[in-house]
Amino acid sequence: MNEKKGYMVFDIGGTYLKYAVMDQEGKKFESGKLPTPADGLEIFLQEISRVTKGYSNDYQLQGIALSSPGAVDVKTGFIGGASAIPYIHGVCMTNLISEQTNLPVSIENDANCAALAEGWLGAARGIDYYICIVIGTGIGGSIVINQSILRGAALHGGEFGYMIMGTESKDPLDQTWSRVASTNALVEEVARRKSLEKSSLNGEEVFRLAEEGDVIAKESLATFYKRLAIGIYNLKYTLDPQKILIGGGISQRPEVISGINQELRLLKNDISTLDIEVEACEFDNDANLIGALYHFLKTQG
Repeated sequence: MNEKKGYMVFDIGGTYLKYAVMDQEGKKFESGKLPTPADGLEIFLQEISRVTKGYSNDYQLQGIALSSPGAVDVKTGFIGGASAIPYIHGVCMTNLISEQTNLPVSIENDANCAALAEGWLGAARGIDYYICIVIGTGIGGSIVINQSILRGAALHGGEFGYMIMGTESKDPLDQTWSRVASTNALVEEVARRKSLEKSSLNGEEVFRLAEEGDVIAKESLATFYKRLAIGIYNLKYTLDPQKILIGGGISQRPEVISGINQELRLLKNDISTLDIEVEACEFDNDANLIGALYHFLKTQG
């Protein structure tokens, strides 16, 4: 029997189910992905079991770590809320997978996993108190204190996207941070101003247009950075973390980080004197896997 110890780690996504065998230092021995099963919970569990058993002859698997969308209750193993994978909600996922594989199982929310990865091995290594802001279709994130997630009474700690950013609309909920400052909001604004179908644009295209000198794209990006900076300013003065990290695919663009920081520098006066700055998350595609493993190691000992 192979004596190499490993941990089976899964990142449950709406499109793909990513997996890896990793060591306790966060290094990958093996990795892969498969389409997230669309045929329901039973097929999903079978695939988890099949992949795990496929590596059991080559590694002494110590357990299974899961990264999942939704409002994850890490104590009970239930996934609340909603996601693109309806069948994972309302069942005790950890027990079901443990019964299939005879291995201990842990589970954590995907955004929280990304934040934990940064604190363990990434941009927040050695930092006691930081926040991660994930910018994508909406805006989410995590608050991390001493490598523990601040979850909140209703498991909504870090749901920064719900902040209301203005009162101009009759319905203030039309102006949450997610609705006015997400990548999705940026694309919608450019499409509206250029009288285009939203489906004809994406974030990459908006940045390409701006690089080519398109005035509307450049103006929309400037507004985008300002709206992000205002929300970050609010979070800094509310939570006062040691470090603020920006995640999501858009964070890998240096001009996004510099654009936000330029706007943050303008939000200073004789009263608001804090120097507020953001940094990009270090991990991208592997963040959820690394954070899920860290959560397993921490909770399972």
